[in-house]
Amino acid sequence: MSKKVQRQYSAELKSSAVKMVIEELKTLSQVSQDLDIPLQTLHSWVNKGRKGELSGIGTYNPDLVALQTEVRQLKKQLAAAEMEREILKKAAAYFARDTLPNTRS
Repeated sequence: MSKKVQRQYSAELKSSAVKMVIEELKTLSQVSQDLDIPLQTLHSWVNKGRKGELSGIGTYNPDLVALQTEVRQLKKQLAAAEMEREILKKAAAYFARDTLPNTRS
């Protein structure tokens, strides 16, 4: 009795195969035969790729890449704003302490 060995595919191969189907408009069966990938496996990758769920193909979805870039930029801006706020809070507390009248005589 022989065991079936499950093949492992790199993210690069997956993304290349999905790109061939989506961007180059090749048929699933043609890409499947060219790359020696089972048709059902390729079909699954293409479905995940269209939904943006397949790792390694983010570079082929310009909307997703733009959103990821924007998120990174907004996170940097948020961190800077939070740091500025903390500095201003400390400065306000420092100056408020110095301007209080001396109640101890």
